[in-house]
Amino acid sequence: MANTTVKGALAIHGQNPQFLVETVIRNRIWESAFWKEHCFALTAESLIDKAIELRYIGGVYGNQRPTEFLSLLLKLLQIQPEKEILIEYLQADEFKYLRALAAMYIRMTFRAVEVYEILEPLMKDYRKLRYRDMAGYSLVFFDEFIYQLLTEERVCDIILPRLPKRQILEESGELGPRKSRLLEAMEGKSDHGGSDRSRSSSRSRITDRSRSRSSSVYHSRSPSPYRSRSPSEGGSRSRSPSANGFYVSRSPSRSPSRSPSPPPQRLSPDAMEL
Repeated sequence: MANTTVKGALAIHGQNPQFLVETVIRNRIWESAFWKEHCFALTAESLIDKAIELRYIGGVYGNQRPTEFLSLLLKLLQIQPEKEILIEYLQADEFKYLRALAAMYIRMTFRAVEVYEILEPLMKDYRKLRYRDMAGYSLVFFDEFIYQLLTEERVCDIILPRLPKRQILEESGELGPRKSRLLEAMEGKSDHGGSDRSRSSSRSRITDRSRSRSSSVYHSRSPSPYRSRSPSEGGSRSRSPSANGFYVSRSPSRSPSRSPSPPPQRLSPDAMEL
């Protein structure tokens, strides 16, 4: 029949998986038009298309009418998909209502340790979800929905199986301590700060070394007071090629007013005797 659990399904918490939903709500889901028209012969693959079309989550509304979210949840309990398929549902980040549906199913059917390990990372999702109940529509954030699954006993008008507190599982050694996102962010900032400081110190060392090298090279190349004059100081040695290709001396020319000094005269032997 269309409402029976799939053959070979495993018992969850010692009972039929569909019995996790209360009898009154389960009968209303079976009698709803959405269940008869859209949930018939659904598989783990074809159910994805129906979950993507969801526009809100919730329990019952109006005249105790079940939401489509509850109908697909009961269908998951009926077909009992494998764990790998449910993990793929959770990894579909772009479909938040499919993700919420898989999280609800995992909370109802998985072991307590697996519930904490799988659902706690989903608290990083801060997207908004439409929630419908007897009072109408409201908004709830995805991380709030996950927190309700981990802490409250009734979510979406469904009584959830008992879940031990995290502290008890940590004391028994079945679950490790929870990692705080704030602490991880602070550690990340400290790591970045330490790396930036090390980079700045290394850069300062490099600049100091380069400055010391440049100063030493400058002092070694500076002229000493006992060094001979450079060719530019001695104007007589500096030459530059002219337009004709000959070198013209740039040494200062003698002034024409000065006459050349006469050569020294030699004395004759007679004058030396006198």
